[in-house]
Amino acid sequence: MTMEHPPQHSRSIVLWCPDWPVVALCRESGWGFDEAIVLTEAGAVHSCSPAARRDGVRRGLRVREAQLRAPGARVAKYDQVRDMRAFEPVVRQIEQAVPGLQVIRPGTVAMRARGPVRYYGSEVAAARALLDTVAASDVPGACVGIADGPFAAEQAARVARVTDQVRLVEPGASAAFLAPFPVSLVVDARRATLLMRLGIRTLGEFAALGADDVRRRFGASGVFAHARATGNELSTVLGRTPPPEYEVTQAFEPPLDRIDQLAFALRVKADEFIDRMRKARLVCTAIHVEIVDDRGGQSNRSWLHPRWFTSADVIDRVRWQLQGSGGADQRLGAPIAQVRVMPERVDSTGNHEAGLWGGGPEERVHHVLTKVQSILGHEGVLTAAVGGGRMLAERQILVPWGDRAPKVTAAPWPGSLPLLAPASVFPVPVPVQVSDASGAPVAIDDRGAIVEPPATFAVPAAATALGVAPQAPRKVQAWAGPWPVVDRWWDATRARRIHRFQLIDGDGCAWLLVRSADGWWAEARYD
Repeated sequence: MTMEHPPQHSRSIVLWCPDWPVVALCRESGWGFDEAIVLTEAGAVHSCSPAARRDGVRRGLRVREAQLRAPGARVAKYDQVRDMRAFEPVVRQIEQAVPGLQVIRPGTVAMRARGPVRYYGSEVAAARALLDTVAASDVPGACVGIADGPFAAEQAARVARVTDQVRLVEPGASAAFLAPFPVSLVVDARRATLLMRLGIRTLGEFAALGADDVRRRFGASGVFAHARATGNELSTVLGRTPPPEYEVTQAFEPPLDRIDQLAFALRVKADEFIDRMRKARLVCTAIHVEIVDDRGGQSNRSWLHPRWFTSADVIDRVRWQLQGSGGADQRLGAPIAQVRVMPERVDSTGNHEAGLWGGGPEERVHHVLTKVQSILGHEGVLTAAVGGGRMLAERQILVPWGDRAPKVTAAPWPGSLPLLAPASVFPVPVPVQVSDASGAPVAIDDRGAIVEPPATFAVPAAATALGVAPQAPRKVQAWAGPWPVVDRWWDATRARRIHRFQLIDGDGCAWLLVRSADGWWAEARYD
């Protein structure tokens, strides 16, 4: 018979930087951390600054409710890439003092306590040294928690925010420390609801359950959560290997006030940037350019490439970011003191090798478009893409060559069209005539149903001015609809209610029609 040994607890230190998404935004935008700032994601509040919380803003609120509570707050979209990019220099600074970090998420790192404690003499001394290191990187309000395992240490760090920035949980006391915390910290929302229905609301009550009972009811994920609640974590800190540095920084002394001069001076660094990745057999498909002028102002932008960046492409992006619609020889509003180029997305060169017989027409098209774009500017070459919107004409957008097309949600909504969209979309709706058997225009009642079915369809002579050939009245073969579309229903003065309608005329041509208060219009045609 074998005896089961109790788990060996690993003392862990967790450094937590509160409100890191807001800190990262302030670093790139120049906003003040003491301002009311709200970051949104999917129409809800993702994070906010302390000033916004004082006004009543909380995570998970709808954006309109947050703006109602804090009318003067600055609102921006949450960007996870920005968080990671801004946190990487802080991590490298900490690694100078304590190697072997594990980045839990941007703003939170964990480390084993043994090495720092042996070097600094005690756990509290190691925590204070970490706080001093982070303070040198201008990170406000950082906190440190020390406990048995990274989960308990992270909760201790969050508690330290209201105490003395350091919270030490004695060895073996993690279970008692975690007992008052809600059970939702270790399980998902569905299991948390189930446990609360069973009368289990805290980690202490969850830890009191038998491990075998938890395993039978919740499986492996339940065992993992139960181990956290009992202070016997199954996970340990896994120190990372610092990634190689590919970014380059070019400082100008004295600062340069002409774009052509800056582009020429940046050529060596651009070659160095590409060579570093080429030696690692990597190509860069997205970069981030950070430009700082001598007055402290910053310009940050991410750039995409349809294939991969060359040194000339990097210089073009820096030039476009500075000049906008102006010329390359124009003077800047403030002289540029520093340019920093960072890779945002890389890939193996093996995924971008040319075929045995080259890239063919696609490669030639790419070279031609890139050459034209370098001459005309970033928005000089545009490609068609499908964007968001209710009406088809609104969904036709033009995107600069190399930029990512906007993400369109595929979820259905009232009035949306099924697949196989019309081939010909009219920029301006074309007036048409849809009549019933008596020759009267087909009407739609207040409940959204047609009064009499359509019998004839015609395109009047007035449509010639819009590029559509007139068509004499013809019999309607088939029809479907109507589907109501309501825009701005919350605004009584700007609200618009229309009805969509599909129809096949006597020649077998299918049309997408719109019935508004002004009559019938053709929005598109299924060619």
